[in-house]
Formats: sequence, C-alpha cells, structure tokens
Amino acid sequence: MRIAPFARLSRPLRWAARVLSVLVVLAVVLAGAATWTVRRSFPQLSGEIRLPGLAAPVTVHRDGYGIPHIYADAAADLLKAQGYVHAQDRFWEMDFRRKTTAGRLSEVFGASTLEVDKVVRTLGWRRTAEAELPLLLPETRQALADYAAGVNAWMVQHDGFAARSLEYGVLKLTNGGYEPEPWTPADSLAWLKAMAWDLRSNMESELDRALVAARLPAERAAQLHPGYPFDRHATIVTAAPAEEPKGGRPVEAAAAAEALDQVAALVDAVPSLFGTAGGDPAGIGSNSWVVGGAHTATGKPLLANDPHLGPRMPSIWYQAGLHCRTKSAACPYDVAGYTFAGLPGVVIGHNDKIAWGFTNLGPDVTDLYLERVKGDTVEVEGEWKPVQTRTEQIKVAGSEPVELKVRTTGHGPIISGVLGDAREAVPGAAARLGEKAEGLEVALRWTALDPGRTADAILLMNRAEDFEQFRKGAASFEAPAQNLIYADTAGNIGYQAPGKIPVRSAGDGTMPVPGWTGEHEWTGFIPFEKLPSVYNPPEGYIVTANNAVVRPSEELFLTSDWSHGYRSQRIVERIEEETAKGKVTSETMRALLMDDRNNLAPVLVPHLLRLGAPNGTLKGWDFGQGRDSAGAAYFNAVWKHLLARVFEDELTGPTRPGGGDRWYEVVRALLDRPEDPFWDDVRTKGTAERRDDMLKAAMADADAELRERLGGDPAEWAWGDLHTLDLTHETFGTSGIAPVEWLFNRGPLRTAGGKDTVNATGWDATEGYQVNWVPSMRMVVDLADLDRSEWINLTGASGHAFHANYDDQAELWADGRLTPMRFTEPAVRQAAENTLTLTP
Repeated sequence: MRIAPFARLSRPLRWAARVLSVLVVLAVVLAGAATWTVRRSFPQLSGEIRLPGLAAPVTVHRDGYGIPHIYADAAADLLKAQGYVHAQDRFWEMDFRRKTTAGRLSEVFGASTLEVDKVVRTLGWRRTAEAELPLLLPETRQALADYAAGVNAWMVQHDGFAARSLEYGVLKLTNGGYEPEPWTPADSLAWLKAMAWDLRSNMESELDRALVAARLPAERAAQLHPGYPFDRHATIVTAAPAEEPKGGRPVEAAAAAEALDQVAALVDAVPSLFGTAGGDPAGIGSNSWVVGGAHTATGKPLLANDPHLGPRMPSIWYQAGLHCRTKSAACPYDVAGYTFAGLPGVVIGHNDKIAWGFTNLGPDVTDLYLERVKGDTVEVEGEWKPVQTRTEQIKVAGSEPVELKVRTTGHGPIISGVLGDAREAVPGAAARLGEKAEGLEVALRWTALDPGRTADAILLMNRAEDFEQFRKGAASFEAPAQNLIYADTAGNIGYQAPGKIPVRSAGDGTMPVPGWTGEHEWTGFIPFEKLPSVYNPPEGYIVTANNAVVRPSEELFLTSDWSHGYRSQRIVERIEEETAKGKVTSETMRALLMDDRNNLAPVLVPHLLRLGAPNGTLKGWDFGQGRDSAGAAYFNAVWKHLLARVFEDELTGPTRPGGGDRWYEVVRALLDRPEDPFWDDVRTKGTAERRDDMLKAAMADADAELRERLGGDPAEWAWGDLHTLDLTHETFGTSGIAPVEWLFNRGPLRTAGGKDTVNATGWDATEGYQVNWVPSMRMVVDLADLDRSEWINLTGASGHAFHANYDDQAELWADGRLTPMRFTEPAVRQAAENTLTLTP
C-alpha cells in the first residue's frame, strides 16, 4: 500500500508542499530546530508522570534498547501502563493502523487512499471487531478498557502535533485540521482482523489456480500447483498415509476468468499491515521449533521462533515485559515478549512457567463463490433472493464524502465490484456460462468475518501455567489459525493447532465454486478437540515452518496449500545432526535461525555445471547464501532469469512465478522432463526450446546482468550487494518526496538468506532481488534459566525518527546477533538505564 499524502493537492500546491517539506527538513537538521521539532515528542523515560486512574504507583524500567518492563500491583494498573507506554513510543503507528482497519485513511490522506478504504469497508473489519466485543470474557473486555484508558491519558497529556511525533508535523502541511480521536477497545480488536487478513492462507492460491486454468490445459495447469512432497519432507504430526479428499465441482475457470482477474486486483489493493503482500503467501509464515531437555545441555527445553512478516519502520513488534509485583488471581501476569502496539498483553514470548511461539498454520479458511446476481438479488438454489445492502460514507480530506454501496450474499461480501470505477464488472463472464447479461459476481466467505474470541486467547495464554491451561487459551485463537509450540520450566514440550476451520459439504477449497447450487456450503467447523496436538513426542523435538501438519484425509482436512517444507526439513535435519553429535545449546539454536542453505541448489546446480556454467562461481559452492557469497549471487540470478524464460511466455499478471518453494517443486519435476512444453518459449515461432536450451540461456542472462551490476570480476560478486533490505516508513516512507522519506526511512542493509532458507529473507523474482519480507524478530527461550533467553527486533522500540532506539537493533538483526532477554526483576533492574514512575 503506497501512501501519497500530497496527491490530493493541485499541482501548484503540490509543488508548494514539496518546497515547504524541504524547508521543514532543513529546519530539522539545524541544531536549534532539531531539539524542538524532533526531540519534543520523545517520551519521558525517567522521573515521575501522573497517570490518572491508577490505584497505586507503577514502575517502568527500560534497558539500553528502550525495552520497557512494567511493574504494578494490580492488573488494571499494569494494562493502563502498557497502553500509556505503547502510546509514548508508537502512537502514530497505532493511529495510522486503526484508521486503516476502519477504512478511514482518506480522512487523513485524502483521495489517494480512497480505493483502500472502499475495500476495507466492504470487508467490514471494524464492524466485525465491534461485534466481537460483547462475546469476549469479562476480564478481556476490562483489559481492553484499561489499555484504552492508558492510551487516552497519554493523548490528553500530548495535545498538538509537536508533542505527538514528527509524523504529525509533516501531516500538518496537508491536513492541518486532523485530530486523532480517543482510543477504544474496538480499535485494538480491529488490529486482529488485519493480522487475520495477512495470514489468511490460500486465497491467492485459489485465485491462481482458477486464472491459470483459464489459460492453460488442465494437465499443464495442474503442474504449476504440485502437492506437498510427503515422501521427502516431514509433517509436524506423524500420521499414517490416508486417501486424499476428492475435490468438488469448481465453476468453469474460463468463464469466470475476468471476474477473478478483478478479484485478484482487489486482493492487491487491500492493505497489508503485516507486510505479507510480496510473493507467495504459502511461504510467508515463520519458523518455530522446540527441543526437549533430553537433547539439550541444560536438561530443560529450548524454544526458537522467528515470524516472517513484512519489513516496516518501525517494526511490527514491540518488546515489553508485564509484571505483577505479587502474582495472584487478581494480578496474574508475569510475562515478557513481543507485543503489538495497540493491543494489550504479549502475543509471543514466555511467562514465569511456560513459553510459546507461532507460525502460520495456513488452513483453508477462505472460499470464493461465483454468484449469479441480478440487481440486488442473488440466485440461491433456483430462487432469487435479496442481497443484504448497506451504504458506507467515506469522508475524504479536501473533498466531499463518498458513498459506497456494500452488498452481501449468504456467503459473504461481494468483492468483485468493490473497486468501483477503477474496475468494471465483466459482461463476458456470464455469457460464457450461458447466464443473462447481468453477469457473475464473486463473494468471499472467510472465518475472520465472523466475530471471534482471539483477544481472549492472547490473555489466557499469558496467564497459563501448564499445557492444559495453554490449550484452553489456544481454543479461543480462532483467526488467524496458528501453529502453536510450547515448552515449560517443568521440562515438557508440546504443539497445538487451533483455529476456526470450516467443514465443507463438497470440494476442498482449492478453486472458486458456484454459489447458486447449494452444493458447496460450509456445514460447520472442525471441533477443537479434533485438531492436531502433540505433547512430549518420542522424537524429543517439534518443528513447524508452515509445512504440512498431517496428511490430508476425509476425517481431517485442513488445506492443500502448505508451504512445501524446504525450511522445515532443513531444521529437522540440522536438529538431528546436532543431537547425533551431542547436546543442543542456545548457540545451536541461534546458529540454526541464521542457516542460509538453499535446498533447491543441490538439485539444480549439477545441471548448470553439466552445461558448463560460466564464471566459476558455482564450482565448490556449498549452497549457502551468505552476504558475501558469489555463488549465491549467481545462482539466484540464474533462478530469476530461468523462471522468466520458462514461464512468462504464458503466465502473466498475478500468475507470474515469484520463486518460492512451490516453484522449487515445479522446476524440480520439469528437470526430469527435458521436452516438457513448459521449456518451449511460445513466442519464438518455428523453434521448440528444450530444457538445456533454457538453462543455458538463463545462465547467460544472469552472467550478463551481474557483470553489468556488480562488475567484471565474478570473484567479487556478493549476494548481499543484490539482496538488500530497505526499512520503509509505513506512511511517509513512500510519499514521493525525497527529503520527507529521508526523515523516516533507514537502510539499505545487506542481508544473507533467501526466500525458503531458514533465514527467510524473502524476495520476488518478478521484481528483483530486494528483500520484501523477513524474520520480523528472532527469539530463543531457555527454560532452564529465563534470564539466559535472547531476542532481537527488526528495528527498535521507538517509533520516533532520530530517537536512539528508532533503529538501534537493525544492524544487529542483519548480522544475526541477539540481545539478552532479561526477565527476573533483579536482572531487569541491573540492566535498567532509565526508570519512570507512573503515579495516580
């Protein structure tokens, strides 16, 4: 999502705004102006501040990285203080994200974000969040209210743009009348809808199958979506082979192609607040593993986690500790880990008894229904019934409000026409199905549009003291469904798959289906008790990396669209290698987080060497993708050019190959079929290319590209010079005004790894080598001594540009280093560089 805050101005005013922006930047860099303009919004970190509503004083210790540990006597005070501290460091981020999830960005940035608002209003994230509030446990509702009170206390004390953050000062140039509203519990809950959308699993795969099937024969289209390689890559939970379910009758792909193209454009328009928009969604989701005490040097478990999300400035995560001075039923928190600014509690981390981590489970929780629509009616099993309609008014800064008509069928909101005059309904789709001229529309069924209880789950897991209590919390984690790994100080390890996962009357959710027949309905959801769970497995370790949980079966079908298991299998192999040599340590876990071996390379490189790979970079290459590797630079360039040559003659738009592990499997199979039609470039008339022709051409393309970009000496080529990470501010980082972007953006950072290495620094082969999603944090928890745990964030604790903690963890992150994750009060006090007391 690109924010263009100056786009709504006329051309003369835009130039004036640009000039004024330059002047603002010049003022900022002047010594006298810098103190007032930049530092005025920096948070007070020591001394005393009054926080109305507290029952007793609250202490906030911060270490040198600005990471707060909050100590209170009551749960209400603890969560009020968390809201206050989040606002101190990240209020612009919180305000921007609640405007996004409510479909109200245009109130701030004008017409440049209108299409985004239309999509979010159609999906109804905010409406769903408001409906969730009464369903939550009383203690969760109270926690949300307490958190909001802390945020609002900060807002009252920091009125005016200079007191809030530098972003508000820049915004004042184009929208001087904007004033943020008080924080509400629904603002927090709506953030969970954004999380669910970005981790929604297989919608893009469903669209891709349908779009490819409209362009290629069925057999060739099927080659592009190979199944999970159960014979080579392990599942999370070991299960006996079972017959895979038979798919239901999908709608004719060719007939729906244009309507589905429209939906694909819609998906691109939806904001990706977690940054998962780049590349294949199946590969975006994280690594986590836990090794039991029988295999560790301490005799207690070690747990590692690194969620793969989009790079942002500031980072998606905010590190914090929440501690009741005396833990009791009335004040049950003693927890540290990664939080979301805008949400109470800790999302990933550990308390004094247990630790947990997440990876994306990726179950199929979305279905696309082709609907026969006539006006405001929809066909349902032979009858025409009214669709539900509502009118949304979108306020637009600098313009008149815009009205949006939202239509909803029994399956969900109609999304194919949501872009209004940016996309026209497709008249030809209906005709090819023999329908009337009104055509087909696409409706979305998605579990996260049903009010849920995920907020309950977060706080229940924060308070859990054993696996059964943890599972009780997990039972409420409805969307997005995650792989939850677990360890405790008693020495136990475990795994639980939660989530609201549909049971279908027919079909497997891999293709859009006709909505008018009644044959493809959701008949319920898999009971939590039947979802996969493991406790103290005989292997003594558990690995999750978006790989298949179990083999699909008629009894338990989660999805057909797993990541293909390259990362998970590498982790399994490394753990088995280490345990065969001796005991696993924290250093072992840290090194494995940074493992950068490309596991396609052992398959592809022998073919390249057989054909005389030029420049010598692949000879003796160990398949590692370190920052200084010449072999990695050349291999990845060959991969990019090979995908383009082999597939882009027939695949266009969103179906082009991004290069993730699905494409590893596709090309792996093609290498054994040297005359497969995919090797032939249909654009070269009269010539039929074969496998070796395309491999040679890709090698030549890559060699020429790198000589031009990196120089004529291949020995000096380095993967990190291509594979760079820019840390871009969520809003003004893409303003189009260089001085403003300079204020907020950081980087580039040279990075190691790749899309489906354990150190998963993703890139999209259709765009270039630059990093577009990352391990957004890294954590290793030592259950033998929690103070020996380690962690890192992508950027830093502060959201204030030029603050010392704005990007102070970024270079450490790029180098693969971790920092101490202190937990006990003596350790926290010893490391504290600032102590703030919040008083009633």
